Amino acid sequence: MKRNAQSSVFFVWTAAIVICLFAVLLTLLLSSCGRGEEIPVSTPPAPVSESAQPGESESPEDNTPAPGESENPGEAENPGETGTEQGSGVILGETADAGQGYIDRLTFLGDSTTYGLWYYSNEAPLLTGELESQQVWTPDSGTLALFNYATATVECPTPNGPELTIAQACALKQPEYLVITLGVNGVAMMDEEWFKEDYTAVVNIVKENSPNTRIICNSIYPVGRNYSELASINNEKINAANEWIKQVAAETGTKYSDTCSVLKDSEGWLRDDYQNGDYLHLNAAGFTAVLQYLRTHAYL
Repeated sequence: MKRNAQSSVFFVWTAAIVICLFAVLLTLLLSSCGRGEEIPVSTPPAPVSESAQPGESESPEDNTPAPGESENPGEAENPGETGTEQGSGVILGETADAGQGYIDRLTFLGDSTTYGLWYYSNEAPLLTGELESQQVWTPDSGTLALFNYATATVECPTPNGPELTIAQACALKQPEYLVITLGVNGVAMMDEEWFKEDYTAVVNIVKENSPNTRIICNSIYPVGRNYSELASINNEKINAANEWIKQVAAETGTKYSDTCSVLKDSEGWLRDDYQNGDYLHLNAAGFTAVLQYLRTHAYL
Protein backbone atom coordinates (compact mmCIF):
# COMPACT_ATOMS: atom_id res chain seq x y z
CA MET A 1 0.00 0.00 0.00
CA LYS A 2 2.80 2.37 0.86
CA ARG A 3 4.39 1.86 -2.56
CA ASN A 4 1.04 2.55 -4.26
CA ALA A 5 0.60 5.75 -2.21
CA GLN A 6 4.06 6.98 -3.24
CA SER A 7 3.26 6.20 -6.87
CA SER A 8 0.04 8.23 -6.64
CA VAL A 9 1.88 11.26 -5.17
CA PHE A 10 4.55 11.05 -7.85
CA PHE A 11 1.87 10.94 -10.54
CA VAL A 12 0.09 14.01 -9.09
CA TRP A 13 3.33 16.04 -8.94
CA THR A 14 4.27 15.04 -12.44
CA ALA A 15 0.86 16.03 -13.74
CA ALA A 16 1.08 19.38 -11.92
CA ILE A 17 4.50 20.13 -13.40
CA VAL A 18 3.28 19.25 -16.89
CA ILE A 19 0.25 21.53 -16.48
CA CYS A 20 2.48 24.42 -15.29
CA LEU A 21 4.84 24.00 -18.20
CA PHE A 22 1.90 23.97 -20.58
CA ALA A 23 0.49 27.17 -19.03
CA VAL A 24 3.86 28.93 -19.35
CA LEU A 25 4.17 27.86 -23.01
CA LEU A 26 0.66 29.09 -23.77
CA THR A 27 1.38 32.47 -22.15
CA LEU A 28 4.51 32.93 -24.26
CA LEU A 29 2.66 32.08 -27.43
CA LEU A 30 -0.13 34.57 -26.70
CA SER A 31 2.23 37.41 -25.79
CA SER A 32 4.15 37.02 -29.05
CA CYS A 33 1.06 37.69 -31.13
CA GLY A 34 1.33 41.52 -30.65
CA ARG A 35 5.03 41.99 -31.60
CA GLY A 36 4.15 43.32 -35.02
CA GLU A 37 2.49 46.46 -33.54
CA GLU A 38 4.35 49.61 -32.45
CA ILE A 39 4.19 50.06 -28.75
CA PRO A 40 4.41 53.72 -27.69
CA VAL A 41 7.27 54.48 -25.37
CA SER A 42 6.43 56.71 -22.47
CA THR A 43 8.91 59.58 -21.86
CA PRO A 44 8.93 62.23 -19.17
CA PRO A 45 7.68 65.66 -20.34
CA ALA A 46 10.24 68.30 -21.29
CA PRO A 47 11.07 70.65 -18.43
CA VAL A 48 9.04 73.86 -18.49
CA SER A 49 11.02 77.07 -18.84
CA GLU A 50 11.02 79.40 -15.85
CA SER A 51 9.65 82.11 -18.10
CA ALA A 52 6.69 80.04 -19.28
CA GLN A 53 3.31 80.85 -17.80
CA PRO A 54 1.32 78.17 -15.93
CA GLY A 55 -0.70 76.10 -18.36
CA GLU A 56 1.49 77.07 -21.32
CA SER A 57 3.99 74.75 -22.87
CA GLU A 58 7.03 75.56 -24.94
CA SER A 59 7.32 73.68 -28.20
CA PRO A 60 10.92 72.70 -28.98
CA GLU A 61 10.04 72.78 -32.66
CA ASP A 62 9.07 76.46 -32.64
CA ASN A 63 12.12 78.15 -34.13
CA THR A 64 10.39 81.34 -35.25
CA PRO A 65 12.92 84.16 -34.67
CA ALA A 66 11.98 86.96 -32.33
CA PRO A 67 11.51 90.41 -33.88
CA GLY A 68 14.86 91.80 -34.97
CA GLU A 69 16.64 88.43 -34.82
CA SER A 70 18.18 86.76 -37.81
CA GLU A 71 16.43 83.70 -39.20
CA ASN A 72 19.84 82.09 -39.55
CA PRO A 73 21.58 81.84 -36.17
CA GLY A 74 25.19 82.97 -36.31
CA GLU A 75 24.59 85.07 -39.39
CA ALA A 76 25.55 88.66 -38.64
CA GLU A 77 23.41 91.57 -39.66
CA ASN A 78 24.52 93.54 -42.67
CA PRO A 79 27.38 95.76 -41.42
CA GLY A 80 26.14 98.52 -43.70
CA GLU A 81 22.89 98.65 -41.77
CA THR A 82 24.40 99.00 -38.31
CA GLY A 83 27.83 100.45 -38.93
CA THR A 84 28.92 104.03 -38.95
CA GLU A 85 27.77 104.76 -42.49
CA GLN A 86 24.49 103.67 -44.07
CA GLY A 87 21.42 104.27 -42.03
CA SER A 88 23.17 106.09 -39.19
CA GLY A 89 23.70 109.58 -40.65
CA VAL A 90 27.12 109.86 -39.02
CA ILE A 91 29.02 110.84 -42.15
CA LEU A 92 28.10 114.26 -43.47
CA GLY A 93 26.76 113.72 -46.97
CA GLU A 94 26.79 116.07 -49.92
CA THR A 95 24.52 119.11 -49.70
CA ALA A 96 23.91 122.28 -51.63
CA ASP A 97 26.67 124.84 -51.17
CA ALA A 98 25.99 126.40 -47.76
CA GLY A 99 28.18 129.38 -48.68
CA GLN A 100 30.69 131.51 -46.84
CA GLY A 101 28.04 132.39 -44.28
CA TYR A 102 28.12 128.75 -43.09
CA ILE A 103 31.93 128.76 -42.88
CA ASP A 104 31.76 131.92 -40.77
CA ARG A 105 29.69 129.98 -38.20
CA LEU A 106 32.33 127.27 -37.79
CA THR A 107 34.99 127.20 -35.09
CA PHE A 108 38.06 125.01 -35.64
CA LEU A 109 39.83 123.17 -32.80
CA GLY A 110 42.96 121.37 -33.82
CA ASP A 111 46.68 120.76 -33.94
CA SER A 112 49.31 122.14 -36.30
CA THR A 113 47.33 120.93 -39.32
CA THR A 114 44.62 123.42 -38.26
CA TYR A 115 47.00 126.22 -37.29
CA GLY A 116 47.64 126.94 -40.96
CA LEU A 117 43.98 127.79 -41.46
CA TRP A 118 44.58 130.89 -39.37
CA TYR A 119 48.03 131.56 -40.83
CA TYR A 120 47.01 131.39 -44.50
CA SER A 121 43.90 133.47 -43.98
CA ASN A 122 46.14 136.47 -44.59
CA GLU A 123 46.90 135.19 -48.09
CA ALA A 124 43.54 133.83 -49.20
CA PRO A 125 39.91 134.60 -48.36
CA LEU A 126 39.57 131.58 -46.08
CA LEU A 127 38.01 133.02 -42.93
CA THR A 128 36.20 136.29 -42.28
CA GLY A 129 38.44 138.64 -40.35
CA GLU A 130 41.61 137.02 -41.62
CA LEU A 131 44.33 137.16 -38.95
CA GLU A 132 41.93 138.71 -36.45
CA SER A 133 39.65 135.72 -36.68
CA GLN A 134 38.72 133.94 -33.46
CA GLN A 135 37.50 130.88 -35.34
CA VAL A 136 40.73 128.90 -35.02
CA TRP A 137 41.54 127.34 -31.63
CA THR A 138 45.13 126.11 -31.47
CA PRO A 139 47.96 126.69 -29.01
CA ASP A 140 50.27 129.58 -29.79
CA SER A 141 52.94 126.96 -30.43
CA GLY A 142 50.70 125.46 -33.12
CA THR A 143 50.96 121.97 -31.62
CA LEU A 144 48.17 120.11 -29.82
CA ALA A 145 48.63 116.38 -29.39
CA LEU A 146 45.48 114.33 -28.79
CA PHE A 147 47.04 112.60 -25.78
CA ASN A 148 47.57 116.00 -24.12
CA TYR A 149 43.94 117.05 -24.43
CA ALA A 150 43.39 117.37 -20.66
CA THR A 151 46.18 119.91 -20.11
CA ALA A 152 46.45 121.51 -23.54
CA THR A 153 45.54 125.18 -23.89
CA VAL A 154 44.42 127.16 -26.93
CA GLU A 155 44.25 130.78 -27.98
CA CYS A 156 40.57 131.54 -28.01
CA PRO A 157 39.16 134.90 -26.80
CA THR A 158 41.66 137.04 -28.72
CA PRO A 159 44.70 136.05 -30.75
CA ASN A 160 47.08 137.54 -28.19
CA GLY A 161 45.02 136.83 -25.07
CA PRO A 162 45.63 134.21 -22.37
CA GLU A 163 45.36 130.62 -23.49
CA LEU A 164 42.49 128.55 -22.10
CA THR A 165 41.90 124.84 -21.71
CA ILE A 166 39.47 123.26 -24.15
CA ALA A 167 36.85 123.13 -21.41
CA GLN A 168 37.32 126.82 -20.55
CA ALA A 169 37.24 127.88 -24.19
CA CYS A 170 33.98 126.00 -24.84
CA ALA A 171 32.35 127.36 -21.68
CA LEU A 172 33.35 130.92 -22.60
CA LYS A 173 32.61 130.97 -26.34
CA GLN A 174 29.74 128.47 -26.70
CA PRO A 175 30.52 127.91 -30.40
CA GLU A 176 27.62 127.11 -32.70
CA TYR A 177 29.73 124.55 -34.58
CA LEU A 178 33.06 123.05 -33.56
CA VAL A 179 35.21 121.24 -36.13
CA ILE A 180 37.71 119.00 -34.31
CA THR A 181 40.84 118.00 -36.24
CA LEU A 182 43.11 116.01 -33.92
CA GLY A 183 45.13 112.83 -33.92
CA VAL A 184 47.91 113.04 -36.50
CA ASN A 185 50.55 113.07 -33.76
CA GLY A 186 48.72 110.35 -31.88
CA VAL A 187 48.89 107.78 -34.67
CA ALA A 188 52.63 107.50 -34.10
CA MET A 189 52.17 105.91 -30.67
CA MET A 190 48.51 105.42 -29.72
CA ASP A 191 46.68 102.15 -30.22
CA GLU A 192 42.98 102.01 -31.07
CA GLU A 193 41.73 101.82 -27.48
CA TRP A 194 43.85 104.71 -26.26
CA PHE A 195 43.10 106.85 -29.30
CA LYS A 196 39.33 106.37 -29.08
CA GLU A 197 39.30 106.88 -25.32
CA ASP A 198 41.07 110.25 -25.56
CA TYR A 199 39.11 111.39 -28.61
CA THR A 200 35.86 110.52 -26.85
CA ALA A 201 37.02 112.50 -23.83
CA VAL A 202 37.57 115.60 -26.01
CA VAL A 203 34.06 115.28 -27.46
CA ASN A 204 32.57 114.88 -24.00
CA ILE A 205 34.43 117.95 -22.70
CA VAL A 206 32.84 120.00 -25.46
CA LYS A 207 29.40 118.56 -24.74
CA GLU A 208 29.65 119.19 -21.02
CA ASN A 209 30.78 122.80 -21.35
CA SER A 210 28.81 123.84 -24.43
CA PRO A 211 25.77 121.54 -24.73
CA ASN A 212 24.29 123.26 -27.77
CA THR A 213 27.44 123.09 -29.89
CA ARG A 214 27.16 120.97 -33.02
CA ILE A 215 30.32 118.87 -33.13
CA ILE A 216 32.00 117.79 -36.37
CA CYS A 217 34.74 115.18 -35.96
CA ASN A 218 36.96 115.99 -38.91
CA SER A 219 39.18 113.42 -40.59
CA ILE A 220 42.95 113.55 -40.22
CA TYR A 221 44.56 114.80 -43.42
CA PRO A 222 46.84 112.49 -45.46
CA VAL A 223 50.60 112.96 -45.71
CA GLY A 224 52.59 113.27 -48.92
CA ARG A 225 54.83 110.62 -50.44
CA ASN A 226 57.96 112.59 -49.54
CA TYR A 227 57.07 113.16 -45.88
CA SER A 228 60.19 112.60 -43.79
CA GLU A 229 58.56 110.70 -40.92
CA LEU A 230 56.65 108.00 -42.78
CA ALA A 231 58.01 105.34 -40.46
CA SER A 232 55.88 106.73 -37.59
CA ILE A 233 53.16 108.76 -39.30
CA ASN A 234 51.88 107.35 -42.57
CA ASN A 235 48.62 107.05 -44.47
CA GLU A 236 47.99 103.47 -43.40
CA LYS A 237 47.91 104.59 -39.77
CA ILE A 238 45.97 107.74 -40.64
CA ASN A 239 43.31 105.77 -42.52
CA ALA A 240 42.91 103.45 -39.52
CA ALA A 241 42.64 106.42 -37.15
CA ASN A 242 39.98 108.03 -39.34
CA GLU A 243 37.90 104.88 -38.95
CA TRP A 244 38.31 105.19 -35.18
CA ILE A 245 37.20 108.82 -35.32
CA LYS A 246 34.17 107.76 -37.35
CA GLN A 247 33.31 105.18 -34.68
CA VAL A 248 33.67 107.79 -31.92
CA ALA A 249 31.33 110.09 -33.83
CA ALA A 250 28.77 107.29 -34.07
CA GLU A 251 29.06 106.43 -30.39
CA THR A 252 28.84 110.04 -29.20
CA GLY A 253 26.02 111.16 -31.48
CA THR A 254 28.19 113.62 -33.40
CA LYS A 255 29.11 113.94 -37.09
CA TYR A 256 32.09 112.86 -39.15
CA SER A 257 33.45 114.91 -42.06
CA ASP A 258 35.51 113.07 -44.69
CA THR A 259 37.49 116.14 -45.80
CA CYS A 260 40.62 114.02 -46.34
CA SER A 261 39.00 112.57 -49.46
CA VAL A 262 39.44 115.80 -51.43
CA LEU A 263 43.12 116.10 -50.51
CA LYS A 264 44.32 112.76 -51.89
CA ASP A 265 45.85 112.02 -55.25
CA SER A 266 45.02 108.84 -57.19
CA GLU A 267 47.33 106.80 -54.93
CA GLY A 268 46.04 108.18 -51.64
CA TRP A 269 48.89 110.58 -50.92
CA LEU A 270 48.43 114.25 -50.03
CA ARG A 271 48.42 116.09 -53.34
CA ASP A 272 51.67 117.94 -54.00
CA ASP A 273 49.83 121.14 -54.86
CA TYR A 274 48.00 121.08 -51.51
CA GLN A 275 51.05 120.82 -49.19
CA ASN A 276 53.25 123.61 -47.87
CA GLY A 277 56.62 121.99 -48.53
CA ASP A 278 56.91 119.49 -45.66
CA TYR A 279 54.30 117.06 -47.08
CA LEU A 280 52.37 117.14 -43.80
CA HIS A 281 50.75 120.57 -43.54
CA LEU A 282 48.34 122.14 -46.01
CA ASN A 283 48.92 125.32 -47.94
CA ALA A 284 46.26 127.92 -48.79
CA ALA A 285 45.02 125.83 -51.74
CA GLY A 286 44.67 122.79 -49.51
CA PHE A 287 42.65 124.70 -46.92
CA THR A 288 40.50 126.18 -49.66
CA ALA A 289 39.66 122.62 -50.78
CA VAL A 290 38.81 121.63 -47.19
CA LEU A 291 36.53 124.62 -46.66
CA GLN A 292 34.81 124.03 -49.99
CA TYR A 293 34.15 120.42 -48.92
CA LEU A 294 32.68 121.59 -45.63
CA ARG A 295 30.42 124.06 -47.47
CA THR A 296 29.08 121.30 -49.71
CA HIS A 297 28.80 118.71 -46.93
CA ALA A 298 27.18 120.95 -44.37
CA TYR A 299 25.81 120.02 -40.96
CA LEU A 300 22.34 121.55 -41.27
